[in-house]
Amino acid sequence: MIIKPANRTLSVKEYYFSIKNKEIAKLNVERAAKGLEPVINLGIGSPDGSPSAAAVEALCETAHRPGTHGYQSYVGIPELRQAMADWYAKWYGVQLDPATEIQPLMGSKEGILLLSLAFLNPGDKVLVPNPGYPTYTSSTRMCEAELVTYDLVEANGWYPDFEALEAMDLTGVKLMWVNYPNMPTGAPARMDVYEKLVDFARRHGILLVNDNPYGFVLNKPTSIFSVPGARECCLEMNSLSKSHNMAGWRVGMMLGDADTIKELLKVKTQMDSGMFRGIQEAAIAALYADESWYTELNVEYKKRQAVARRIMDTLGCKYDTEAGGLYVWARVPEGEAKDWSDRILYNAGVFLTPGFIFGSNGAHHLRISLCANVPTLEKALERIQKAL
Repeated sequence: MIIKPANRTLSVKEYYFSIKNKEIAKLNVERAAKGLEPVINLGIGSPDGSPSAAAVEALCETAHRPGTHGYQSYVGIPELRQAMADWYAKWYGVQLDPATEIQPLMGSKEGILLLSLAFLNPGDKVLVPNPGYPTYTSSTRMCEAELVTYDLVEANGWYPDFEALEAMDLTGVKLMWVNYPNMPTGAPARMDVYEKLVDFARRHGILLVNDNPYGFVLNKPTSIFSVPGARECCLEMNSLSKSHNMAGWRVGMMLGDADTIKELLKVKTQMDSGMFRGIQEAAIAALYADESWYTELNVEYKKRQAVARRIMDTLGCKYDTEAGGLYVWARVPEGEAKDWSDRILYNAGVFLTPGFIFGSNGAHHLRISLCANVPTLEKALERIQKAL
């Protein structure tokens, strides 16, 4: 390189799944040379199903309509914000002002970085869960803020230990990331936990953000805004990626205090030129789906979950039968999960995610994504049984 990278890039690495996918691609070449089928990748949570027919039709109709291919509003069309507000009112029992309390995003992952850029200065502190979504950590580091991890442990159901939180030095903490229903552990959202989180954030003057994309997948939709006073100190992110099979469409939302949303918008308007109108129209159609959409989605995921648990049983791993979400998360019988993941990959041709990538508290856990159909999961089970 003719110049040095920015210092902020020294604190982050290429995303784990990007690196692992290259390794799997190389392994697939070797497997093909031996006459073997490709690796079954049960790693990343990218839904394999299709969006609703209504959503696809709305995209196509809009794409054919003259005058819809130009730049769009940074805040999304009014109809999209209204659909998001109606979705929250119907399924979460939460009323939001579509004009001021909803900011459409190009996926909630974008929202994590935008919010961090909007509010974090070098040296500010951020509470990040361990284990937790890696982007909370990387966004904090890229903003040159200080990472302060708080433990989620199996013995406490993967919920925060509030006594331990209160005992921490919270000086300079501005932001706290939480994620319920939880990824990677599958711990469901609980109102008593939400209430404690809101109380904690209010008393310590911390902006708390609940990342909430898994509420419709083997879970009951629940919002942190159901807690009185939450709007004073909380934001919530949501997404159509998991709930509507639209991961590649990149439709998310940031919800909450109007003044906080304005600050995020200052950054967003420098970074993009609005979401394509056709995707907005498709998202509207998806959000107005009736209950049968979610019922059918969960019937399928329940079947997949059963096979994924059989894989964990075969490996001797232990999991919580009450956990939901898009994954099965389980403790390996002994040793480090990374070693188990590598052995399964190279001996059985199946990739399971090692939990260390989500933080040190995940080092003894494996994660199976439910984003593969039942026959594929059963084939993975057969390969593992044969390898064992």
